[in-house]
Amino acid sequence: MTATRLIFLGAPGAGKGTQAQKLAQLCNIPHISTGEILRNEVAKNTHLGRETKSYQDKGELVPDRLILDMVSQRLSESDAQSGWILDGFPRNVTQAEFLDELLNKLQQKCDRVINLEVPDQIIVDRLLKRGRKDDTEEVILRRLEVYREQTAPLIHYYNERHLLVSIQGNQSMEEVTAELQKAVDLSC
Repeated sequence: MTATRLIFLGAPGAGKGTQAQKLAQLCNIPHISTGEILRNEVAKNTHLGRETKSYQDKGELVPDRLILDMVSQRLSESDAQSGWILDGFPRNVTQAEFLDELLNKLQQKCDRVINLEVPDQIIVDRLLKRGRKDDTEEVILRRLEVYREQTAPLIHYYNERHLLVSIQGNQSMEEVTAELQKAVDLSC
């Protein structure tokens, strides 16, 4: 069985986490969510957590240096050798270039980059319903703005490398999962 290594892109609230988790279970590989790792650090009130929270409270992205160290460590762990799904990383072209170098060093490669496309208003509605303290409409709109500025160029970056597959994330969960399975042509 070959390893399955995927990157999930999409605005906050596009459904990356839900879909990445489903595919990770189907493939029996880790779902590596930088957002989840950071939320755990915030909850534990660690140094990384306090630093992270100061950025999240403003709707800003956590700095690259914090994320890069975390991802490098996680992809080196034994359970990630048979494959992985990255959710929330990379967030910008600089991180993507770092990831390319890291994967070369680890003798791994990314198979596909999945871009979940969802209209802004649906994202705002979804995130407001989620009910997290940091999910105010103002912060959500700022996150979408930051996403477009910093993360959207990744779509072009991965499209040029013929790795990008775009999926309409504004369907039922089951329809999105079915499209993902077809698009990824899972070998797991």
